[in-house]
Amino acid sequence: MSRPPVQVGSVVVSKAGRDEGRTFLVIASLDEEYVLISDGRTHKVQKPKKKKRKHLKLSQEPQPHIVQRLEQGGVEDHEIRKWLSDKEE
Repeated sequence: MSRPPVQVGSVVVSKAGRDEGRTFLVIASLDEEYVLISDGRTHKVQKPKKKKRKHLKLSQEPQPHIVQRLEQGGVEDHEIRKWLSDKEE
């Protein structure tokens, strides 16, 4: 049984590490094994966390408007915090 892929714009939950259980937004894909994640607080857009895909659980599929903003490169930390807080409600 294969898991859905973790893609740029996905909302994910960390399954391992000191950030276990925390929610993040995937802001970039480095390769088949690693992605960059941000929560807009401790791991900001300017200094995202590098994380293995296998240590992330997909919480929500990418939303087109979020993916578009990430591709344009103009995403700010307050936007990520808002997107993530909207998903928790």
